[in-house]
Amino acid sequence: MAGSITAAPMTSSLSSIQSLNGLFAIYKRQGPTSADVLNALKEALLREAGVRNPNPRKRKKQSLKMGHGGTLDSAASGVLVVGVGNGTKMLSTMLAGSKKYVAVGELGKATDTLDASGSVILEKDFEHITRLDFEEKMKAFTGNIMQVPPLYSALKKDGQRLSVLLKKGHKVEAKPARPVTVYSLTLQEFKPPLFTLGIECGGGFYVRSLVDDLGKALSSCAHVKELIRTKQGQFTLEEHALHEEQWRLEHVLRSLQPCQESAQGVHCAEQPSDTSGTHSRLQQDPK
Repeated sequence: MAGSITAAPMTSSLSSIQSLNGLFAIYKRQGPTSADVLNALKEALLREAGVRNPNPRKRKKQSLKMGHGGTLDSAASGVLVVGVGNGTKMLSTMLAGSKKYVAVGELGKATDTLDASGSVILEKDFEHITRLDFEEKMKAFTGNIMQVPPLYSALKKDGQRLSVLLKKGHKVEAKPARPVTVYSLTLQEFKPPLFTLGIECGGGFYVRSLVDDLGKALSSCAHVKELIRTKQGQFTLEEHALHEEQWRLEHVLRSLQPCQESAQGVHCAEQPSDTSGTHSRLQQDPK
């Protein structure tokens, strides 16, 4: 149209990406590990900056100081908080903060990994379980509770992840029960053998262990069929998580929660920047 002004697309340079300091959230899809997703994000940003054959795993001048807070299992999807520059020093806060999940579980089958990625190791009847039974047993899993982490996890022994040791054929002992906090636990849907839970919990909590424990408490067994993290800290899946097609500097800048370093330490803004219009679609609702 005559007289119209077209905004020039934002260009990216390596220095502009390396100068970022703060926190933002991306969407991790089901399948890859959290580390794989982070490396794919780095690669996308480096490629946009014109770096030829970017290899985010190599520590060179082209590298980005970037990390994630709170590992999501390969089979899980949802919000993954990313720290860049000084923001990486705030990721421990993300580990300890509140998280929300939607989990679809399946009664009657237990797996070695406690989710659908593993092998079925036990099958039990579940026809005796009613919704009332389920909701009654859930009461024991809210508040401050003790929980044994799953064997297949990112927890380490002698510097190696338990899941890696198990896959190599090593014998691994379960970690001792530890205190965790469940702020809320709701049964959103109950259609045996499937059920859907809404969970808000603190740091160090494993949804897979919860579902496994619930199955045992109901004189049956269960495993996680689908798991989505919908919130981590103040970052939500719907409002803040950047999808793969949005892994560009302009979108990162819009959603970045800036962090500044001072003599007192690193401090971040209380709320993420407004990302309205940055991404309107949400992944399929699991309910």
